[in-house]
Amino acid sequence: MGFHAQLERSWSAAGSMLCVGLDPDPGRFPASLGDGPEAIERFCREIVDATADIACAFKPQIAYFASQRAETALERVCEYIRSEHPQVTLILDAKRGDIGSTADHYAREAFIRYGAHAVTVNPYLGTDSITPFFDPKNNPDGGGAIMLCRTSNPGGDDFQSLVSDDGSGAKPLYVHVAERAASEWSQLGDCALVVGATYPTELADVRSIVGDMPLLVPGVGAQGGDAGTVREHGAAASGRGLMVNSSRAILYASDGDDFADAARAEAQRTAAALSC
Repeated sequence: MGFHAQLERSWSAAGSMLCVGLDPDPGRFPASLGDGPEAIERFCREIVDATADIACAFKPQIAYFASQRAETALERVCEYIRSEHPQVTLILDAKRGDIGSTADHYAREAFIRYGAHAVTVNPYLGTDSITPFFDPKNNPDGGGAIMLCRTSNPGGDDFQSLVSDDGSGAKPLYVHVAERAASEWSQLGDCALVVGATYPTELADVRSIVGDMPLLVPGVGAQGGDAGTVREHGAAASGRGLMVNSSRAILYASDGDDFADAARAEAQRTAAALSC
């Protein structure tokens, strides 16, 4: 099943639009977990088991694994999610962006090595950096590409808010990205966009452009975004359409051996504002 169909399944199963980010930082683990890739895998599996019934998606961030030489642990975590919690959408947060054969390999990494339902992509290099993610040889199961559009960090203003005119009128760069995604990239395969919870006005702008296209919304929790505000400004007409990510606020709700129970409690609080 393709990314969009999988996501619809996930919204129905969870009854919420909560996405749990998996950003494992061993420095914040309880001492009882130990260290090394095995500790990272165990931490992630316990978080997954504690929240899978109320999350529409899990989003492992590849850098947190790669920096710890834990890519094999990431493979096992992804396989675990796919086998034990198949109703939950798996998003690889890699923000890849390149062209030609390099982009082919980035796509195979996401869809074949890690088995992701979707991967985050940086569209700055243009359409030919996105096309490889929809090539069946790289993406045999109809996985999705989630393009950066209006990110949650303050520095996103440096470029994303710059006004330019491509002949269709002067508008911010993030609007050009949203329009291209709606009119062109969505014809290549299942697309979504990243729009930060910290910019609710821009979130509403993007929703008005892309219709019911899914939006991945980071920035709730530790970055200060509010789940209810995100839903108000970003939900599609169906009442769905969002994957609202919270990572650190859930993962590190406790630094003790009760970390999984504390994570579930925090996830429940966030999910309650994101029912669908």
